[in-house]
Amino acid sequence: MPLATDQLAGTSTAELLDCTLRDGSYAVDFQFDEEFVTNLLTRLARTPVSKVEVGHGIGIEAERTGIRAGNIDHHRWCELAGSTLAGKPWGMFAQPEFTRPETVAELAARGMSFVRVGMEPDKVAENLDYLHRMTDLCGQVYLNLMKSGATPVERLVDMLDGVGPAVTGVYVVDSYGAMLPADVHRYVTAVRERFPVVGFHGHDNLGMACINTLTALQAGAAIVDGTLNGIGRGSGNAAIESLAGIMKMLGSDRFDYQELARLAEYCRVNMDVIGDDRTMQVLGGVIGIHSGFFPLVEELAAKYRTDPARLMETAVSIAEQSPRKADFHTAASRIADEAGMRDQVPV
Repeated sequence: MPLATDQLAGTSTAELLDCTLRDGSYAVDFQFDEEFVTNLLTRLARTPVSKVEVGHGIGIEAERTGIRAGNIDHHRWCELAGSTLAGKPWGMFAQPEFTRPETVAELAARGMSFVRVGMEPDKVAENLDYLHRMTDLCGQVYLNLMKSGATPVERLVDMLDGVGPAVTGVYVVDSYGAMLPADVHRYVTAVRERFPVVGFHGHDNLGMACINTLTALQAGAAIVDGTLNGIGRGSGNAAIESLAGIMKMLGSDRFDYQELARLAEYCRVNMDVIGDDRTMQVLGGVIGIHSGFFPLVEELAAKYRTDPARLMETAVSIAEQSPRKADFHTAASRIADEAGMRDQVPV
């Protein structure tokens, strides 16, 4: 489905959200230099980028689960964003498993204008009360459907029953970097039939993040994400400077691609990005495995003397939705049984 200027004509009001200082935190093990953050936010404030997301990559209060805390806590993020963004809307990410509503209320009182609540589609029904509580506490609430592509689109849409109009928008999220443009178009179109504001957040495991994001706009997405220099979890995200540049080539320099390109270079030079295993990123994209499971996959593959791809594929075949920790253990045991080596596996 080729992109052309007339096909993107409806994007003149679409918003571009920068999440470098949230998704990008994965790439620096959640540790940022405050001077860098202050300078970047100050410069982002002067760009036409619509919204800025900051904070721990996994979400507000992620450390409550034992995950490494960021060196900048959520209170300090409020201070940094509030003092630099000069009225530009900014927000953070939340998950029902660990983000307490009272914390969100506190951050909203300190100036946070939006919160994005992440959960897998099959978890929406059990978290409706939580989601509705968020709409009472924060001005704008987006529902981010993590691992969207693991759920057939018809089922995904049905799982949104009960999500009320108080929710600002619903995001299709390509967590694996596995979706192709036709998939993105289908999911965004289907969700947009139910919700007027649809967003898209893409990862770049297979190099598709930018074209997928532009396809989402073509399908009617009202807000899309990007990060400077594409820095983010694993293989990263759609490069926001590239998105802005492509929009310029298609006839609309809405987001000052030149300044975003300069900011991308500023991030490239000043962020000490942790290298990722390219093999695992590609396998995860093709097979449909979240990068958060890569350490477990590598551990079990070594223990059970099997190929990581085979372990991933077996876990996907077992899982009812997207694979979870137990599915990988079951997959490893199944592979060992098939090889007749269960008794040879070290305990």
